[in-house]
Amino acid sequence: MKNKVLLTSAVTGAGDTMKKNPHVPVTPKEIAESAIESAKAGATVAHVHARDPKTGGISHNLEHYREIVDRIRESETDVIINITSGGGGDFIPSLNTPAAGGDGTDIQTPAERHEPVGELLPEMCTLDCGSTNFGNMIYMSPTDWLRDQAKLIQESGVKPELECFDTGHIRFANQLVEEGLIDGDPMYQFCLGIPWGAAADAETMLYMKNRIPDNAHWSAFGIGRMQMPMASQAAMLGGNVRVGLEDNIYLSKGVVTRNEQLVDKAVTMLRGLDLEPMTPQEARDYYNLRNPRGGKES
Repeated sequence: MKNKVLLTSAVTGAGDTMKKNPHVPVTPKEIAESAIESAKAGATVAHVHARDPKTGGISHNLEHYREIVDRIRESETDVIINITSGGGGDFIPSLNTPAAGGDGTDIQTPAERHEPVGELLPEMCTLDCGSTNFGNMIYMSPTDWLRDQAKLIQESGVKPELECFDTGHIRFANQLVEEGLIDGDPMYQFCLGIPWGAAADAETMLYMKNRIPDNAHWSAFGIGRMQMPMASQAAMLGGNVRVGLEDNIYLSKGVVTRNEQLVDKAVTMLRGLDLEPMTPQEARDYYNLRNPRGGKES
């Protein structure tokens, strides 16, 4: 759509960010409310992780996801829901137990990672397209597991967003497309600046953009202080945009923020480029996404 951009708000991740920013949503109610406020500010999509309401850490509990999704769907504010399917991939190296991993290791099977997506049937979900060094942790997504996940997503009718944290992930995402495991025009997301994946700079973004299929759609985000520069760069190169507290907790240096403030800042940036966020319904129609009431848009 000319002059229209799909704007995603990644409302919360799994990191230990709530100690640095009290506005990071933790409970299902807080996460849903933040997604709704992001939509009111102009977000097309709310990207959702669940957290344990008691500890703030990652949660794989289906009922936490169900409450988040139900609250968003029952609200009067429309927004596309994008659920992560990348939980349960954390491997913490340990010299004492190298095969099993150390404290904090959290590995789920492909079927377990897919469960919230298959049960709740959002319009979209993420699919992390490879393993990577994530600081001192290894995020583990073996290729055969990813094929299994892609099949499960395909069977559910949910649209996968192919998350690429490094250039090799682009190659494997392309392979999934070639193998017929991704229906329709594929959607890629370039995840930039995470130690030690692809760098958050224009050269890397352009490199990744130039290596996806001609019929592909793409989005990009940077973490921390590179969130807005990468959002602006993506928009100028014809891509979609993601902001949110999963990736960055500051509005400006030292100033903690809320998701809706980051969305508002992104909307202002887009308008300065003569662009506007898509409405959720425009995006469902354009990308042929599942109707939240069942089925797909015609």
